[in-house]
Amino acid sequence: MSRLLWEPSEKRKRNANMTAFIEYVNSRHGTGFGSYRELYEWSVNHISDFWADMWDFGRIRASRRYDRVIDDPGKMPGAKWFEGARLNFAENLLRYRDDRAAFIFRGETQKSATMTYAELYELVARLAQSLRTIGVSPGDRVAAYMPNMIETAAAMLAATSIGATWASCATDIGPEAVLDRFGQIEPKVLFTVDGYYYKGKVFNSMPNAARVVNGIPSLQKVLVVPYANEKPDISGIPKSAHFHEFVSAGKGAEIRFEQLPFDHPGYIMFSSGTTGKPKCMVQGAGGVLINQLKEVLLHNDLKRDDVHFYITTCSWMMWNWLLSSLAVGATVVLYDGNPMYPDPGAMWKLIQDEKVTIFGTSATYIDYLRSQAVKPREIYDLSALRSISQTGSPLSAEGFEYVYREIKKDLHFNSLSGGTDINGCFAIGSPIQPVYAGELQSAGLGMKVKAYDEEGKPLYDRQGELVCEAAAPPMPLYFWKDPSGEKYRDAYFTVYPGVWRHGDYITVHSKTGGITFYGRSDSVLKPSGVRIGTAEIYNQVEKLVEVADSLAIGQNWEGDQRIILFVKLADGHDLSEELVNKIRKTLREKASPRHVPAKIIGVPDIPYTMNMKKVESAVTNIVNGRPVVNRDALMNPDVLTYYENLPELNT
Repeated sequence: MSRLLWEPSEKRKRNANMTAFIEYVNSRHGTGFGSYRELYEWSVNHISDFWADMWDFGRIRASRRYDRVIDDPGKMPGAKWFEGARLNFAENLLRYRDDRAAFIFRGETQKSATMTYAELYELVARLAQSLRTIGVSPGDRVAAYMPNMIETAAAMLAATSIGATWASCATDIGPEAVLDRFGQIEPKVLFTVDGYYYKGKVFNSMPNAARVVNGIPSLQKVLVVPYANEKPDISGIPKSAHFHEFVSAGKGAEIRFEQLPFDHPGYIMFSSGTTGKPKCMVQGAGGVLINQLKEVLLHNDLKRDDVHFYITTCSWMMWNWLLSSLAVGATVVLYDGNPMYPDPGAMWKLIQDEKVTIFGTSATYIDYLRSQAVKPREIYDLSALRSISQTGSPLSAEGFEYVYREIKKDLHFNSLSGGTDINGCFAIGSPIQPVYAGELQSAGLGMKVKAYDEEGKPLYDRQGELVCEAAAPPMPLYFWKDPSGEKYRDAYFTVYPGVWRHGDYITVHSKTGGITFYGRSDSVLKPSGVRIGTAEIYNQVEKLVEVADSLAIGQNWEGDQRIILFVKLADGHDLSEELVNKIRKTLREKASPRHVPAKIIGVPDIPYTMNMKKVESAVTNIVNGRPVVNRDALMNPDVLTYYENLPELNT
């Protein structure tokens, strides 16, 4: 039974961008839609009309309008979108040139900065001019090994204004993992930094940057941004220059926005790389633009006077997603550092001080606050906050309830899920709909999402595979160095031919229209052939005060599979026989006897990707005697050594 947690007021619904869009569609097509669900059904059954309306409602800037919206919505992969259009990605994000703050930067330390839209335009203009001078042209790759700073965003805008293709990694990723990514795409220019801050400590990133630069022969220029030092010594970095010395002098420069086809490559995004060398997903500038505009404008209800803050790094697609807020003219808060430093209230103080209206974070962050009994509403002034977004991994119903109980009663909790693959969302919130515990409010507009059983038949109110039955603009153009398209097809289209299989396990609720996520379907456990989503285990075990975190994997054992549960204990607790029995009893009664693990093992930590997702695959490989590659892709790779040769796994 779905538990109602929040309903938008009539005033909120009346003032929502979603309502304005419904009225826009009604006026253009003579429809009489009065609800989101009616609009959604129309959007997936009239795909061409929907995306045409989104183009106009989102005020896409283009020097030439398209000839047709799409050749065939059923063609996956390979559908052609907005053929004939000529536009520029950065031009659409730099529509404003006034004195409203475009960026507020806050570092973990006292370092901070603010930049207006006028100042941002000028910086991008000068940087783009300098990049053109050294020969950067459309189709070249420009990469960043950077913290989440204003200079990182400006570099992306300058590169895409020329038509270069952008890729980025955060500085806390190891150099081998960066080389696994950037080494494949052969960038011409690299932006990097001299150091960064984390948990109150300064880290010198120059040796890592040098390792990356020396490993990429294609690099012609390396630009070093000062952060830890005012003017760092860059003599150890080949082909390098100081960022501020490289940027052309003078004021009043105009940006020459290169006008390019809708499907010109704008971003290259990378898969996690925990099971092999990361896949390089090439995404069209136009497809990402129109879809992200849809999401921030309609689903997130972003307006010009909003202050939008997401805890992210430039390794995560939420960084790209956050920057699309510039197209709406909102103020974007960029934070770099540990969100728990110096204490769990750090982000809530920032939200209070900067009067953040829309805040985004991960399920991991919310679960940690809940485990520590943090009550932000009792300590901080959150009167400006009207929406919280959450993604990264599934959040339990109790996590939803915590938000409304301990953070704020009247806000839109916008749980969303999609992926790096599309730089956007398959399922997302709607500001004019109620919120139910544990449910994402709906599939996104224009995304024909279903749950399939193993035979490819749609399911409701039962768990199945997340699929998308029709093409959407943000789907990758292709994978890098995959000329036949075989890797691309194998990644999404072989299980259900002609239908995108995303690899998530979900339930679509027929009554509410909401969607519950259970984690990756490729990590689904199958003891005795019965499919079990790992999130079903986490949702029960992590409610226990004794358990800080957990990880469930399947071990091949005596011709079947058995469940192994690793638990990281909360401070002051031991994995006693009493606690083991409590965990088993909880899972048996709250989930099912099938969910009870064969082994429960205490561990010092749980491995996570840089995107704050539990790394079930790497531990599964270790437990089943398979090699683990690209450990540098993990946030805490050293912890994997603890999982090797555990005697408990041999009995």
